[in-house]
Amino acid sequence: MTKSICVYCGSRDGTMPIFAEAAEALGAGIANRGWRLVYGAGDVGLMGRVARAVQAGGGDTFGVIPTHLLDWEVGKTDLTRFVVTETMHERKKVMFMNADAVVVLPGGAGTLDEFFEVLTWRQLGLHEKPIILLNIGGCWDDLLAALNGIVARGFADATLLDFVQTAPDVGTALQLLA
Repeated sequence: MTKSICVYCGSRDGTMPIFAEAAEALGAGIANRGWRLVYGAGDVGLMGRVARAVQAGGGDTFGVIPTHLLDWEVGKTDLTRFVVTETMHERKKVMFMNADAVVVLPGGAGTLDEFFEVLTWRQLGLHEKPIILLNIGGCWDDLLAALNGIVARGFADATLLDFVQTAPDVGTALQLLA
C-alpha cells in the first residue's frame, strides 16, 4: 500500500527563497519514494510548488479544496485526484483521513490551524500519525517555544512535545517519514 503524506503549507511563498526550495525538494522526495501527496489542492505559493514537484517526479497527487477557495487558491485540477468540498472543516477531515503522516512546511494562519487541529486530535488519542514540523530557516522556532511554554505553564502534559517531530531540513523530514 502506498504511503500518503499530508502536507500543510502556505498559499504564499514567504520571504525566504529557502521556503520555496524546501517545498520543491519535499515534493520531489515524496515522488521519488513512490508516496502520495495529500494537500490543499492549490496551485499557488508553497502548495503549488509541492504539487508541481510531485507531478514532475511522476508522483500521485490527492488535492482537496473547498468551493470558496477554488479561485483564490487557484484550484489545481490536473491532479491525480481532485476533491471539492463544501467547507474548510470537510477539507481538513478529508485530507487527514487520507494521510498516514503530516508534514508542516512554513505557512500562515491556515497552516497553523491545520497543525493545531491534528496536534489536538493526537493529544486526545484520536490518532497516532506522525506530525513533522519542517523547521526551514528556523521558521517554527517561535512556535516550538510557545509549545514548550504551554507545557511549562501547566496547560499541557510534557507528552504534548512528543507528538511533534522537528526536522531542520527536507532530508531529515523524509528520513522521519520512512
